[in-house]
Amino acid sequence: MSADPPSRPESADLTDAPELATAPGGSVAVADVAAGPGKRRYRVGSLEVLCAILVIALVGQGNLVSWLDAPMLRTGATVFVAVCVQALPFLVLGVLISGAIAAFVSGKVLERLLPRRQALAVPVAGLAGVALPTCECAAVPVARRLMRQGVPTSVALAFLLTAPAINPVVLVATSVAFPNNQGMVLARLLGSLATALVMGWLWARFGKAEWIIERALRRLPEPDGRSRWRMFFETARADLVDAGGFLVLGGLIAATLNVAVPRHWVDALGQQVVLGVVVLAVLALLLALCSEADAFVAASISGMPLLPKLVFLVVGPAVDVKLFALQAGTFGRSFAVRFAPATFVVAVVCAVLSGLLVFGGAG
Repeated sequence: MSADPPSRPESADLTDAPELATAPGGSVAVADVAAGPGKRRYRVGSLEVLCAILVIALVGQGNLVSWLDAPMLRTGATVFVAVCVQALPFLVLGVLISGAIAAFVSGKVLERLLPRRQALAVPVAGLAGVALPTCECAAVPVARRLMRQGVPTSVALAFLLTAPAINPVVLVATSVAFPNNQGMVLARLLGSLATALVMGWLWARFGKAEWIIERALRRLPEPDGRSRWRMFFETARADLVDAGGFLVLGGLIAATLNVAVPRHWVDALGQQVVLGVVVLAVLALLLALCSEADAFVAASISGMPLLPKLVFLVVGPAVDVKLFALQAGTFGRSFAVRFAPATFVVAVVCAVLSGLLVFGGAG
């Protein structure tokens, strides 16, 4: 006859006990838990922060007026507003189109149009990216969706690189940002298209399927009619919030560069074309601007030749810190650590060759 299991004492009730977490090294530590009834923890939100800023602004109004009246701040504010106002319409148009593509354009359409040989399918996908505008954030899930629908990985990656870089919205924005240098549009088209084709062919030759995580290649059913509209609005809203934040950050940095960096530094950097190419390539990598807005930021960097600016425009939509994080989360870290550095080198080389071909020099 088996004995009844010992009853658990009331003091051992897990609902009243602190959570246990395993600390590094194997030790057990008490995790922070929410306070019980009557002991609500107060958290500072965005509304409280805004109220505090307004109170500080009202109290220190006199000092703020004298600080904001400085010539450098007035110039910086003018540059910031100009960059954001010029780029915002293209940004809104881009996210609306990207939302429509994510919801209503099936990858099966491209799959039927693609040649069977990857060497020929890569340029077809690159040209399809020209006609299907998306921003960088939207291009990553679109490329994953193409892979899940059976499109070869190299073809999907070519689309990933061309769609945000040389679609009609970006090319028109580039034309508006460089009204006196229309050759920049052709140079950007050639440099970005060459980057996508070279990376697609390199991946077809050397890429391995095990570098991409399995869930990125798993086939999923197409959304039905009701969920398509929800996907459209959600994608457009998310892209606008993300890209708008990067646009504001880029405008602030562009304004800071124009007023804080001494003019003779910019002139010296403009005379050193090789150094200018390297600096703006790294800057494009770090700024992580939206492709619908980066042309206005590049045009606002005065005193720099056209060739470094072209490198900035070609590198940015192809690889940056934001894209690296998105690609690592979508396709896996093994993919990102191989694809991103190779794309950076290829984009710089293709941009320089395109610039030399179109401008005949540094511009």
